[in-house]
Amino acid sequence: MNDPHLHPHSHLHLHPNLGRRTLLKALGALGLSAGLPLSQAAAAAASDRRILVVVELSGANDGLNTLVPYADDAYYRLRPRIGLAADKLRKIDDHYGFNPSMLGFERLYKDGKMAIVHGCGYAQQSLSHFQSMAYWHTGVPNGGERFGWLGRVADAIDPALTPNFLVNIDERQSLAVQSERHVPVVFDQPDRFARKGLLQSRPLLDQPAASGDGNASRRYLDEVARSAREASQLVRAAWDAYKTPVDYGIIALDLPKIAAMINAGMASRLFHVAYRHNAFDTHVHQNEQHGRLLSYVSDAIAGFMKDMERIGRADDVTVLVFSEFGRRAAENTSLGTDHGTANHMYLIGKPVRGGHYGVAPSLADLDEGGNLRFTTDFRRVYATVIEGWLGHRDSRAVLGGGFETFPVFRPA
Repeated sequence: MNDPHLHPHSHLHLHPNLGRRTLLKALGALGLSAGLPLSQAAAAAASDRRILVVVELSGANDGLNTLVPYADDAYYRLRPRIGLAADKLRKIDDHYGFNPSMLGFERLYKDGKMAIVHGCGYAQQSLSHFQSMAYWHTGVPNGGERFGWLGRVADAIDPALTPNFLVNIDERQSLAVQSERHVPVVFDQPDRFARKGLLQSRPLLDQPAASGDGNASRRYLDEVARSAREASQLVRAAWDAYKTPVDYGIIALDLPKIAAMINAGMASRLFHVAYRHNAFDTHVHQNEQHGRLLSYVSDAIAGFMKDMERIGRADDVTVLVFSEFGRRAAENTSLGTDHGTANHMYLIGKPVRGGHYGVAPSLADLDEGGNLRFTTDFRRVYATVIEGWLGHRDSRAVLGGGFETFPVFRPA
């Protein structure tokens, strides 16, 4: 049985006298051994509170018009019509400025809470959305890996299979969270999150088996269904209990749903959300549409980080932002940009040492296709969050190779 919403090991023992909010917060405290010395237990507890939120910008975001190298004349030569004027940008230093619509990102950077990693990509870059996204989801470029990089991380750092550890907020499960041992909680709308099934199968899914049922298959199905019911109840309860005065902007990228689960004290530590439907595939009349999309992303992430401050979890949360590839350096004849290669990645949060990391590709030394030459293997960023943030020292085993990490995170 392979249902991405269910896991036979996701046990949650509910006491009928516990209040809903108390129950949710208690769940987050599970996992420490009573035999640990106090200092070790405290260190483990601090580590276990660390959360990674991955935000995917589907469609290949144009990095050059997101973070504009306004001091480089080559940028304006390559983009004489869609290049963004220097005096309109949200400048962060004497070389770069964010798109005018990105007030939230400007503030996060200037507050020292954003690391910009330049030139991210991989060798033999695919310009297919589907194929390249699969490589980013698995962390295995030009390969056929079955499991996602976040799924492998979950298996590595949580061998106990903590219930609800891995969460994917979307209409369907992303390859990024496909795991050998964990099965992620996958949902789109919290108030409608429930186990789906055919009408004929609903009694099996909704009603527990009679006590002492000797049918092993029936017991397995009941256990799976019970786990799903409990996960959906927890998510709906967290959402119902969550209220915030923080403005996430027009399109919140599902981040308030994550905030609700964190606020409720659920044990979830790895989250994946996506701005989907190839929204950032800006081939035609790019600038207005692109600026609007970037405002949604910037406002939503800035709002989320403000909300983490409000609920006292800002020290525990890091956001990683990526897209499957960038755009060509030169504009096209339709006032847009075509599929390209290297791009920025962003690490955002209070634990982050803000600034620039990696080497920016040269706009004067493009490859034979007119694309930027990547300078940073994107798996270096994955290794950085695995080791530097989540505290798992063997990123080599997770990623299938060794990748030098960046000194992005502040000491605990």
